[in-house]
Amino acid sequence: MGSTPPHPFAEGPHNVPEYLPPQPGDGYGYAPPPLPRRARRGWVSAPATYFLIGVNVAVFVLMTLRGVSPISPEPEQLLHWGADHAGLVLLGGEWWRILTAMFVHVGILHLATNMWCLWNLGLLAEPLMGSVGVIAVYLLTGAAGNLLSIAHNFIWPIQDNVYPVGAGASGAVFGIAGALIVLLKSPRLPVPPEDLKKLRRSVITFAAINLVIPFAVNYGAEAVHAGLQIDYMAHVGGVACGLLFAVPMVPRLGSPRGLFTMRLQTAIGIVTGLVVLFGFFLAQLPR
Repeated sequence: MGSTPPHPFAEGPHNVPEYLPPQPGDGYGYAPPPLPRRARRGWVSAPATYFLIGVNVAVFVLMTLRGVSPISPEPEQLLHWGADHAGLVLLGGEWWRILTAMFVHVGILHLATNMWCLWNLGLLAEPLMGSVGVIAVYLLTGAAGNLLSIAHNFIWPIQDNVYPVGAGASGAVFGIAGALIVLLKSPRLPVPPEDLKKLRRSVITFAAINLVIPFAVNYGAEAVHAGLQIDYMAHVGGVACGLLFAVPMVPRLGSPRGLFTMRLQTAIGIVTGLVVLFGFFLAQLPR
């Protein structure tokens, strides 16, 4: 077994959400290339990343213990556990689904692919934006992705008053990728420029391919009437929000603590305000 390469930021030398009418869908078409990892120090090295993975896994375990299929859950079961649905949110006022949907998964394969991507990207992101930043970008970009998905599904439903069910952490995962694309550009990072370019290129490749593949999957599914669709709008909303989140920030590494804290708080405030305003806009859509 080969040794694990040192993480570039370690100390020392050197719907998806997917939506589904009528059957659940899953996964990414392309996973991010293996990124250099942090030195192995257990969950302490990236507590927010492991916490988010733990919450997602715990929800999935509870779902299966309560009788939900671990392979192909029914849409009604997903809704019971907090999946996303344009009609229930905009017509029923169940806005909490915007948050809960990012912790609900459509089977074990869906969970595994999302958590593997979250683990890789989270271990890279947490040294740059801190634990608070990782949790904030996960929740805010996941919410933005779900809101954009709701807008799309409400304006273009499957048929009159029939809306797809959406679930998964992929919008939030794309949000972390979007934030990394910006932060890995920072000249403050104490990492050789060539190494940063390689890391940034890996993240960009992951985001670009997984933004393109859903279009092909959805087109093919419609052609053969397979009933499977990937919620690409959640992916778009997540990565766009992640890019926006990182613009006011500086990376935690290489920046004075006060400057990083101020920029992080600014980013959280700006994005939270925009997400709330977008929610108010959706609430005013004609019924």
